[in-house]
Amino acid sequence: MITAIVQYRLPPQIDQEACAAHFRKIAPDFRAVPGLVRKQFIYAEDGWAGGVYLWETRADAEAFYSGPWLDGIRERYGMDPQIKYFQTACIADNAAAAVLLPQAAE
Repeated sequence: MITAIVQYRLPPQIDQEACAAHFRKIAPDFRAVPGLVRKQFIYAEDGWAGGVYLWETRADAEAFYSGPWLDGIRERYGMDPQIKYFQTACIADNAAAAVLLPQAAE
C-alpha cells in the first residue's frame, strides 16, 4: 500500500470554513476512485490544504493524480500540488481495533 500526502496553497479568500464546506461537498465522489482505500481531507492554519490518501498501489495514485483531478486543482488553486509518496508498512486503526499489515510491506 502507498500513502500519499498532497498539499496545495489556498487562495486568501478560502478560509477554513469554506475549505471544509468544499471538502464535505466532494467527499462522496472519492468513494468511487479505483484503488483508493481512504482519504483524509486536511487544512492548516497557514493556508495550505490537501489530503492524506491511502492507496492500494502507486499506479492507482499516479493515475488519479494525473487525470481530471489535477486539472481541477490547477483551476481552483492556481498551482500544481506537492505530492509525496510513502510505502505503508503497517496501519494502527483504532476505530477498527486492528493493526493492518499490507501485503506490499511483508
